[in-house]
Amino acid sequence: MTTRSGIGYDIHRLAEDRQLVLGGVEIPHPRGLEGHSDGDVLLHAIADALLGAIGAGDIGHHFPNTDESIRGISSLEILQRVTALLTERRARVVNVDATVIAETPKIAPHIADMRKKIADAIGISEFAVSVKATTNERLGTLGRGEGIAAMAIATVETR
Repeated sequence: MTTRSGIGYDIHRLAEDRQLVLGGVEIPHPRGLEGHSDGDVLLHAIADALLGAIGAGDIGHHFPNTDESIRGISSLEILQRVTALLTERRARVVNVDATVIAETPKIAPHIADMRKKIADAIGISEFAVSVKATTNERLGTLGRGEGIAAMAIATVETR
């Protein structure tokens, strides 16, 4: 067995008339994240971390925003497809650790649901999924509430 790690990062603008989805959970908020998919930056960062761990590029390569057949796709489905690719490459997810960076809304009340949805999509225990949240201390684009970002690291074992 070989242990490998990957890092992921994503950021999207907040926009009117969009549902806010983070970690596969719909969160009440007056704005949602722009994107070709549902804009779930947390799941995008995790997917990129998993792809990076197996040297398979990024989600932009596998799910390009020029592909109209996936417009509006749930990022949970993206994560499931990435997990299937890991299985094809004989890789198993050991753990995922992720952080959401947002001034609002409060993420903490939704973390348990996020961990469950992420774990179910990847096929691992909730105890192997960590989700945290922080603000950007009102600094920059994120601090002004113009968007939400996420970063993640994933560890996988390959045969």
